[in-house]
Amino acid sequence: MDINVIVFLIIFGFVIIQRVIELFIAKRNEEWIKSQGGYEVGKRHYPFMVALHIGFFISLLLEFTLLNRGLFIFLLPLFTVFAVTQLMRIWILSSLGRFWNTKIMILPRASVVKKGPFQYMRHPNYTIVALELLVIPLMFNAFITALVFTLLNLYMLSVRIPIEEAALCEGTNYKEVF
Repeated sequence: MDINVIVFLIIFGFVIIQRVIELFIAKRNEEWIKSQGGYEVGKRHYPFMVALHIGFFISLLLEFTLLNRGLFIFLLPLFTVFAVTQLMRIWILSSLGRFWNTKIMILPRASVVKKGPFQYMRHPNYTIVALELLVIPLMFNAFITALVFTLLNLYMLSVRIPIEEAALCEGTNYKEVF
């Protein structure tokens, strides 16, 4: 098997497995938040966000295979950025603990997390996802996927972040902290 395909399958498989594990974590956290009196906000846009991420993986796979994409000449620096995003992802998940979720879950009167990367920015997870949607396809010369899904993600975030911040302001001490 070609080295390009092997590297692609390893990274692609790693990210898919990671996302599946995160969905289990999110479900467990959602159940805990709801058991504490929490609720979900932004249900209308969530299916579109899920479709965006599924579409990303399908597009990446199709562009790599159908257009015979190989490894980008700058694979090593891009892989370094990818590796750093994975470490940041772990830092974010561990900082948020039971509050981390793929959905917008609000636990009324909870104190927002202001540790880890949240000391430095409001939405580090969205920054990491944006970087991944750009860097992962670039590692494999999937320029169409990188461009299209970066733009789609920017639009999704322009919808999601205001909904999330409004809900956090209404239900938690978000205004005081940020």
